[in-house]
Amino acid sequence: MHSYIRSRCGLLWLTIALFLVFCTQSLFAIDGALVPPAADVSFPRKSEPPFPALYLTESIQASIAREQAMPYSVPSYEESIRLQRSVTDYQSILLNNDILAFYGSPLSKRMGILGVYPIDELHTRLMQLGQEYDALNGNRGLKLAFYIIYGTVWPEGEIGILRDSVLKQYLDYALQNDILVFLDHQIGRYGVVDSLKKILPYLRYPNVHLALDPEWRTTMPMKEIGSVNADEINQAQEAMEAYMIAHDIPGERMLVVHQFNWKMIQKREQVRTDFARVRLIHCADGFGAPAVKKASYDFNALAKNMPVKAFKLFFKSGVPGAGFDEPLLSPAQVLNLDPRPYMIMYQ
Repeated sequence: MHSYIRSRCGLLWLTIALFLVFCTQSLFAIDGALVPPAADVSFPRKSEPPFPALYLTESIQASIAREQAMPYSVPSYEESIRLQRSVTDYQSILLNNDILAFYGSPLSKRMGILGVYPIDELHTRLMQLGQEYDALNGNRGLKLAFYIIYGTVWPEGEIGILRDSVLKQYLDYALQNDILVFLDHQIGRYGVVDSLKKILPYLRYPNVHLALDPEWRTTMPMKEIGSVNADEINQAQEAMEAYMIAHDIPGERMLVVHQFNWKMIQKREQVRTDFARVRLIHCADGFGAPAVKKASYDFNALAKNMPVKAFKLFFKSGVPGAGFDEPLLSPAQVLNLDPRPYMIMYQ
């Protein structure tokens, strides 16, 4: 009886063994058919991590220590802006662009084209003229500008100030249409720095720049040509830069000074242009025939201590007694002046 049971148990274990062998071979066959192993690739055993060094405490600690020792941090938003401004505050618009401006007073058709047309039509005419210059200035861009007389000289050198409500119309339109704005003060009987201080607050607008016109620095406008001296121009630049720094005003700003007669800028050779945040522009003013215009520009060109030059032209307005250029120099002739002007304005 016992031998019979042992025989039956042995047969049972044999059957189970054969069944397991058969099943295992079948599974291997299926695995082999679906995922054929590459003959030249050896796979690691499951007990071997693919990146063993990362599982070592010493390696992790060393990696953390190296990272903590690195001299860097994530800057805040304010720090990022400061880092950006460390470059942009000292970049000039004139580096890659010329400027084309229409000059005048919004309150008078006698003082330049800016007061002749409504703002939108003025912009259209400025763009049309700008296309001519842009076709001639090579790879340089072109920025359009409104050149607005903010302080107008009156008899005995008094100054009439443009109403803020009027000026704001041009400032808002200019901001919306990527147009620069230059605010010009004619000084009259007042000090240069005191006059400039009247328009410094407008530098809070990112597109606003300033200008001074020595012709009208007099108590007898229309009877004599006024003047400023180098010290006054230098003090004006210093005051402008100090205001920008004190009020955290970003970017470089331009200050234009006009000249068409030798006496308008006294001690001209002493004018400085080394202020980091103020770009001084020396503008040849005055109307007349091409020969007269070029002679005025050539005289300004002698002031090599003021290397950035501008050139002003005068449309024939039809206003009795108003001066104009006859004939008007073409854009090609203007850009061929030596040295080349980087700012061109039309009155």
